[in-house]
Amino acid sequence: MSVPASSDTSFDPKAFRAALGRYATGVAVVMARTVDGRTAGMTINSFASVSLDPPLVLWSMQSGTPSSSIFRAAGAFTVSILGAEHQDLAMTFAKSGDAKLEHEAVVPAPSGQPHLRDVVAWFDCATDAVHAGGDHDIFVGRVSAFGQSAGRTLTFHDGRFFTSGE
Repeated sequence: MSVPASSDTSFDPKAFRAALGRYATGVAVVMARTVDGRTAGMTINSFASVSLDPPLVLWSMQSGTPSSSIFRAAGAFTVSILGAEHQDLAMTFAKSGDAKLEHEAVVPAPSGQPHLRDVVAWFDCATDAVHAGGDHDIFVGRVSAFGQSAGRTLTFHDGRFFTSGE
């Protein structure tokens, strides 16, 4: 059933979120460590490429969360694109708390920032810019190193996980 567009500014935020969920996205984990050792990591579905020259990517997170200050202070981050077999990692990094950062899958990227091993792709980034975007912070990163491997990717659509090719 299609709901007609409306110029009414009192539209339902839950319905808006549900409409956004109709767009299938990849599932990734972003991670960062500050020079004083504070770490953050979280599951995201907001990852996108921005530019090939220079190599830029972006992702976003809700403003004002404790992790936001860590990602800002770190000045760098990694993005790990999850494979079909990584639904457990997606759920682990979707939870709050620092214990997840001691997971055996966490390894250092060339910059020293943490990332996940055995994923379908990873990107090691220096923070190029952080932009305010409504209730979110948009992080733009300049990719300094990356890796990839074969495998099907984990995707998210309508509140459920799928794998590429399903």
